[in-house]
Amino acid sequence: MTQAKKLKVALVQQTCSDNRDDNLSRSIAGIRDAARQGARLVLLQELHTGLYFCQSEDTSQFDLAEPVPGPSTQTLAAVAKELQIVIVASLFERRASGLYHNTAVVLDSDGSLAGKYRKMHIPDDPGFYEKFYFTPGDLGFQPIQTSLGKLGVLVCWDQWFPEAARLMTLAGADMLLYPTAIGWDPSDYRDEQQRQTDAWITVQRAHAVANGIPVLVCNRTGFEASPADPQQGIQFWGNSFICGPQGEILAEAPRDKETVLSVELDMARVENVRRIWPYLRDRRIDAYDDLIKRYRDN
Repeated sequence: MTQAKKLKVALVQQTCSDNRDDNLSRSIAGIRDAARQGARLVLLQELHTGLYFCQSEDTSQFDLAEPVPGPSTQTLAAVAKELQIVIVASLFERRASGLYHNTAVVLDSDGSLAGKYRKMHIPDDPGFYEKFYFTPGDLGFQPIQTSLGKLGVLVCWDQWFPEAARLMTLAGADMLLYPTAIGWDPSDYRDEQQRQTDAWITVQRAHAVANGIPVLVCNRTGFEASPADPQQGIQFWGNSFICGPQGEILAEAPRDKETVLSVELDMARVENVRRIWPYLRDRRIDAYDDLIKRYRDN
């Protein structure tokens, strides 16, 4: 299908509770708001149906996982079909007993499951114990074909790795989308918090620049207490944003408010930008063999 030159897209930045039905209902309310604003593509944040449970290691949390397709995809598919929009959602996938993934799903405008992406880079840091829960993805960096074009869907920790963005681009992605759950340790000094946020925004804007395509980033907001110590936890920093193919910020959400953020993308700019900044043409693919090494020990 020929891609539209103008495409309105949106993000739903929200807080989450331990009430799955309420979280999903509020995600859907955001989707409907975005559709009323004219959005044809809506991105939800990482693991939007519940709290970010990876702050601790607890086997009972595996009960939250669901199959794909399953209840959430069925609900969101009906909304996508009704509104005739594309929805990108993030779910805790139960693939088999003892085998779970952090998975993004894409529901096309006819309600079909266009495809899914399983998070490839899995962190294991204080407060982000994802290796306990998630098996690394095995679907590779393959864009998902939809009625609106090819979507290069990646998830959270993937956003720090330029290789992931590049491989999606080389496979023909028309844009990059990152459902995200990232925040501060509230005990960090304010200047350290600002450095972390700036780094997060900068690296993703750089993916847009280096690949000449738009980038959509949808993050959580609000404080979520640690199960181990209610006085500790993660202050999710919001700041969801959409940038164009030169890294220019087109729209940005606040740090601490639920927001439906929408903007119209001029997809023709991708071609125009790549003509004057032909990075793909000038790549020295004959000299990059060492990129597949963990480290170059000289």
